[in-house]
Amino acid sequence: MNIRSLTRGDGVVIGAAVVLFIASFLALNSVDCPSGVDCSDFDSANAWDSLSLLMSMFLSGVIGAALILVGRGMPGRKVAGLDLGQFGVAFTVFAVWTAFWTIIDMPGDAGAGMILGLLSTIALAGGAVASPLVAALKAPLVGAPRPAAPQPYGAQPQAGGYGYPGAQQQPYGAQPGGAQPYGGQPMGGQPAPAAPEPQQGGAPSDFTPFWFAVPVARPLYGEDGSPSPIAELAPGTWYLAVEQRGPGLVAQTQDGRRGVLQDTTGIQRG
Repeated sequence: MNIRSLTRGDGVVIGAAVVLFIASFLALNSVDCPSGVDCSDFDSANAWDSLSLLMSMFLSGVIGAALILVGRGMPGRKVAGLDLGQFGVAFTVFAVWTAFWTIIDMPGDAGAGMILGLLSTIALAGGAVASPLVAALKAPLVGAPRPAAPQPYGAQPQAGGYGYPGAQQQPYGAQPGGAQPYGGQPMGGQPAPAAPEPQQGGAPSDFTPFWFAVPVARPLYGEDGSPSPIAELAPGTWYLAVEQRGPGLVAQTQDGRRGVLQDTTGIQRG
């Protein structure tokens, strides 16, 4: 999984899942020791002593978080008609539902395991549900890489790999003064490499291929019009636009896959 495709909402989900797993080892009940009674040998049960609670609350939340992250790395994969991410969100909601009613119906006082478990399931489900809705949570967890350091006078630029260009030459077809945005404001990052010349039988003659980067993670759909994404474009990586397709672009990923980027707002054009 490309870590640059993770959002702040994914970071909340990961952190809450870790806390929830730790809470499963803590006591479910607190003990009020009567005066004059030695309670040092009292061993309070944790979630691992109750299989039903362990599976329905603690591991359900952890599994839900894992499905959300796997769905982020493999868009389009489905379980029972739902995307993996949607299936994971359902798991996290079920976990907080179980935690709420369990702590209400508990005999005696709730222990650290139940209290911390309830709080972490609330954070987990909240982050999972709100991530695609709240702009602050949709922002990248890791920012785009800083621009490459300027080369000494007279030095040759270093060659860069596909998707992480390091060349300092002016991109093919770009205007003097640097990269221009395509439908939005420019995004910080490394300079793009020169776009290749269009080949015979490829893109229309009036379209010049160019490099671009997305400001946030965006899905890439198949050229056949399938509603399921075939890949996800991550911020901080340069992709090649090879064709105009209505308001969108036909883009090529680092592994050679081609698809349609429907949302081109705010992308940085090289």
